[in-house]
Amino acid sequence: MIDRQAALDTLKEGIDALLAAGVTADETDQLFRQVVARCPRLVDYREVCDNLYDGIHITDGEGTVLFINQAYTRTTGILPAEILGRKVSDIEAEGKLYKGSVTAKVLEKRMRVNSVATIFKLNKEVLVTGTPVFDEDGNIKLVVTNTRDFPELKRLEQQLLTLTEESKKANEELAYLRRQQAGDKTIFYRSQAMASVMELIRTIAPTDVTVLITGESGTGKELAANEIYQCSDRMGKPFIKVNCAAIPAELLESELFGYEEGAFTGAKRAGKAGMFELANTGVILLDEIGDMPLPLQTKLLRVLQQRELMRIGGSKSIPLDIRVIASTNKDLREEVRLGRFREDLYYRLNVVPIELKPLRERREDIPYLTEQFCRGFNKKYGKNAHISSEGMELILAYNWPGNIRELENLVERIVVTSSGGLVTRGSVFNALNPSGRTPAGRLEEDIPLRQQVAAYEREIILHTLERTGSMRKAAKVLGVDHSTLVKKCRQYAQESPPQEW
Repeated sequence: MIDRQAALDTLKEGIDALLAAGVTADETDQLFRQVVARCPRLVDYREVCDNLYDGIHITDGEGTVLFINQAYTRTTGILPAEILGRKVSDIEAEGKLYKGSVTAKVLEKRMRVNSVATIFKLNKEVLVTGTPVFDEDGNIKLVVTNTRDFPELKRLEQQLLTLTEESKKANEELAYLRRQQAGDKTIFYRSQAMASVMELIRTIAPTDVTVLITGESGTGKELAANEIYQCSDRMGKPFIKVNCAAIPAELLESELFGYEEGAFTGAKRAGKAGMFELANTGVILLDEIGDMPLPLQTKLLRVLQQRELMRIGGSKSIPLDIRVIASTNKDLREEVRLGRFREDLYYRLNVVPIELKPLRERREDIPYLTEQFCRGFNKKYGKNAHISSEGMELILAYNWPGNIRELENLVERIVVTSSGGLVTRGSVFNALNPSGRTPAGRLEEDIPLRQQVAAYEREIILHTLERTGSMRKAAKVLGVDHSTLVKKCRQYAQESPPQEW
């Protein structure tokens, strides 16, 4: 077996002999490369070193330079011919190439040493790390030094700082978008019905229980979902809202569950995460859940039961840690009876039901809501409008089929069109009846309020009948019993039967 140390000693003696004979360092290096070329294993190691990004500087156990790679020359400007076969101490003593070599420190301390060296050729500092390599007897046989350029380190540091700043900015933007998604509207109420709802929300919000919010359009179902999110332990995490009625049925599945690459024609090359994945660790609101197609209800049921999903065209299950809130303006029990909604999905969603009453059934909220909306729109549009008590009586007498959304839009219209100051009964009446059609003709100030309200109610009934085409549909839109609507129509027909009845 060949003695490795003896072979290295022989090689060193050969290099020394060549140098003593007057062979230049450059010629010695070329001869060395020719010898190494006949040793494939050594060639591999040399090629590896020459392709490293860091500068590599290798000496023997006595500090004689055996090898430098191309990166060392690039970083320091020092050529192989200038240092190969020479002792590091002699090179440093000359004071021409560098100072601050770690080789002597490694040989002295017999451990890894970090230091800063000065390169005279390029007038710059580099970071050097010297590492000892021991033989079987515990003697240092090699010292391997890594050389890194300070400007490059500074560039990397600056790049890291830039990435950190961009990440911070992205997180701030994400937090802002989440706040926007969660909404900043406050639920205003004075009624006992809404007080009970808010008490229930505060009770169940800290849990992860599934909630089903029901109520007519415009009653504030989304605001109730926002309140649950903001009072929950998941506040600050994703809050994704999906309107199941606004997305075409053929696209809803891919929007909810995502898809893999090539799942269908037109799919993104890298695939796409669905809303459930985006909401992972947070909350997802499935608005208008009653409009979800039956086939998709089956897949949703599996997600709710298994707490995992599989993308379209995928084969890997994705675990979910998510809270589900659903809302609808439909009677899901009736939808189940008609076969348009899965019964098992209904019971899975209806763990904690929250029913929001229509505005006409909690009229004590109307003045407070009107006041809050008026204050908000005054600030937004720079106005100073205030609704008179007579105008408020008209607002209270109205049936509000569009609920809070309709009231908010009405107050905005009143504030925007007002010249400031007190808003009269006539202005409120005109805002409630933008088409200008009045059964009694022009609004007269000397007509008693009761008669004006009755005339306006008659007009609303007539307009709804014209729009829906039937008494039963009109009763449903107006939120009254069919018999009540028939009775009112007979009453108004007897008082002043118009041709339209």
